[in-house]
Amino acid sequence: MRAVLMAGGSGTRLRPLTCDLPKPMVPILNKPIAEHIINLLKRHDITEVIATLHYLPDVMRDYFQNGGQFGVQMTYAVEEEQPLGTAGCVKNIEELLDDTFLVISGDSITDFDLTAAIAFHKEKQAKATLVLTRVPNPVDFGVVITDSEQRITRFLEKPSTSEIFSDTVNTGIYILEPEVLAYLPANEEKDFSQDLFPLLLAKKEPLYGFIAEGYWCDVGHLDAYREAQYDALEGKVITDFPDEEKWPRIWVGKNTYIDPSVKIEAPVLIGTNSRIGPRTNIERGTVIGDNVTIGADADLKRPIIWNGAMIGDDTHLEACVIARGTRVDRRAHVMEGAIIGPLSTVGEEAQISPNVRVWPSKRIESGAILNINLIWGNTAQRNLFGQRGVTGLANIDITPEFAVKLGAAYGSTLKPGVQVLVSRDQRSVSRMVSRSLIAGLMSAGINIQNLDSTAIPIARSMAASLDVAGGIHVRLHPDRPDYILIEFLDKQGINISKAKEKKIEGTYFKEDLRRVSVSEIGNVSYASGVMDLYSESFEKHLNVEALRRSAAKIVIDYVYAVSGAVLPQLLAKFDCDAVVLNASLNQNSLSTDQREHLLTQLGHVVEALKANMGVQVSANGEQLILVDESGWAIRDEQLTALMVNTILTSYPRSTVVVPVHASSAVEQIARRHDSRVIRTKANPTALMEATQHYDVVLGGSGEMGFIFPQLHPGFDAMFTIAKLIEMLTIQGRSLAEIRNDLPKVYHKSHTMRCPWSVKGSLMRHLVETHPTENLELIDGVKIIDHHSDNWLLILPDGGDPFVHIYANSNDRDWVEQALWDYRQRVQDFIDQELEVSNKS
Repeated sequence: MRAVLMAGGSGTRLRPLTCDLPKPMVPILNKPIAEHIINLLKRHDITEVIATLHYLPDVMRDYFQNGGQFGVQMTYAVEEEQPLGTAGCVKNIEELLDDTFLVISGDSITDFDLTAAIAFHKEKQAKATLVLTRVPNPVDFGVVITDSEQRITRFLEKPSTSEIFSDTVNTGIYILEPEVLAYLPANEEKDFSQDLFPLLLAKKEPLYGFIAEGYWCDVGHLDAYREAQYDALEGKVITDFPDEEKWPRIWVGKNTYIDPSVKIEAPVLIGTNSRIGPRTNIERGTVIGDNVTIGADADLKRPIIWNGAMIGDDTHLEACVIARGTRVDRRAHVMEGAIIGPLSTVGEEAQISPNVRVWPSKRIESGAILNINLIWGNTAQRNLFGQRGVTGLANIDITPEFAVKLGAAYGSTLKPGVQVLVSRDQRSVSRMVSRSLIAGLMSAGINIQNLDSTAIPIARSMAASLDVAGGIHVRLHPDRPDYILIEFLDKQGINISKAKEKKIEGTYFKEDLRRVSVSEIGNVSYASGVMDLYSESFEKHLNVEALRRSAAKIVIDYVYAVSGAVLPQLLAKFDCDAVVLNASLNQNSLSTDQREHLLTQLGHVVEALKANMGVQVSANGEQLILVDESGWAIRDEQLTALMVNTILTSYPRSTVVVPVHASSAVEQIARRHDSRVIRTKANPTALMEATQHYDVVLGGSGEMGFIFPQLHPGFDAMFTIAKLIEMLTIQGRSLAEIRNDLPKVYHKSHTMRCPWSVKGSLMRHLVETHPTENLELIDGVKIIDHHSDNWLLILPDGGDPFVHIYANSNDRDWVEQALWDYRQRVQDFIDQELEVSNKS
């Protein structure tokens, strides 16, 4: 007898598991459902199998090939153009069916006695026999009634609750005579239950139902998929296990290593070539595929883990499905009913809520809590906003689809009809993202002032001039060349507050987006005279006479990140000679090594031209590194100190604002000039806000850039350079002279991995174990010595599972020892907390 295996289904209700697999190839006990069906057919001496295929047909053909390896003869019939339905696909192979044949669905697990069903069919001389079974809830199946002779008298496909008239249902297994196919038209979509069987019933053809004993599960949805696995492990269905039974009801494949400390509660299946790390707990019902790696201290409560998955240390998996090639990083938690699609990544300490589905090749960020399905886009983040705006991989995380939704979310938090300024850097990817953001804003009824490609300092300065409710600037991330950075500005040009960020996030994640009528869609206008306005303000806040008197020669390196640079034009108005390097636009960002090479090259050019200084400008005009006349690069803490020294020499008894982790050289310089230092949280928004609220002449740091609040509230490398030339001329000093006059302060940092769940308790521990009078809690925990400039800062990272430790002193040995001691203290505390967490 031949069997027809109906294997064309796409399994939409099993998404995301069937995004790249046809439903019959989804694994049960590490074997495709179709292989279990073929083994059942073999047990009943049916070895000629014709598989009808439609969705991803090559997957099944490549796996079974001619069937010889599986003890059967396989033939394939592919529905090329359109699906023909359960009956239509069998009609399509009518010429291959010249005797009684069996039809079986490719998406069920069963151990029915097919031999008895075939014998019943022949005894009744039936034209068609339906194999039936009884189920508690028949709503999802075709319901059948038979008479005392088991002849079918009535059936109804998938009835509503009020229509149920029996608990006997159709299992999708049929024994048919070839002549019944004559009732079906060729090349038309037809179904057995809806078309052929009602017709046979109407024609009074002998249509019988064989009520089978045994196990049957239609793997039609994700709950049934998991239950079928658990039932098979518990022995409720007769099936073939792929691996040997190493211990009672614990099946383990070849070349698999299980650490002796692992606890296993039977029944469990573990595939071949897998590794199970120390102290892992594996509860009954767990299925682990081939080539799987499980880290130490993992807690596995009935997960189904497909081939090639990597499960990190301390992970918790509860009755979930982890599909092929997926990576679950340490301390992540995937809860009951969740499905992680193939080739996805779940970051450290991320949490996937119950019944959430993640489509293939997605990335859930470290510490994220995902409580909605992740279908579109590539990444699930902890938050939209990080330390500085919204960031993500260009055209992977930050896609046009994402940007449209983000723009609509932002627009939905504003009043309809207001204006928003939009600007970007000159790269094509930024143009793409900004246009998508504009589309989203317009859909929420927001009007756009489009500045196109504009340096962000200029965009910030225009916010107040253009009477806008806020702004957006899009650029490549200054520190991560493959990332996009989207910054949101308030009406003053300052980065928006955390409260406003949370409001946008809430609107985005809840999808509470405002959609206006056609007549209210926003308009786009293009601001004119932007450069003239900026130039006027630029000139107004400089001592133009001093600049002209300087006759300075400056070498400016734009590191291939800008074209049509503005600064040389501005400096030329003041009779300064600006030599420009690398001002053409390269769409590919430079690596750190390439930037360092250009910086060295800049030093050589400065020396060769006998220039007053060199400047490497980055971050779309916000950040800079100086090079003095001898070619020495001045950056980071040294640049912070140099700028503070220069500004306070010109403006003594003033105030400067720096981030909490800046070196104590700032305070030492301020004391020389009877000036005040304000320290803020280590993020750009805090710096920008602080410069607006005090009598401040300078804000910022060498790391982030410098703010001159009298000009505008943002970082501005262009104005920094012009102001520096002015001050050096008036003071009659060179960069090298100022650099040599700076206080000798040792400032060093170290970054450590710290789980999200430990950060809060670590900060509390540090506060509790140090005298209150020695603590400063601006951002992180700063431990200070009031009798010297010695201090140590432990600062949690706002975007990743890290903490940063900074040590500062006039004494190099103190810095090295303090940094070493606190690295040990922090690591010991983290280890202790993780140990307590594991025990609980």
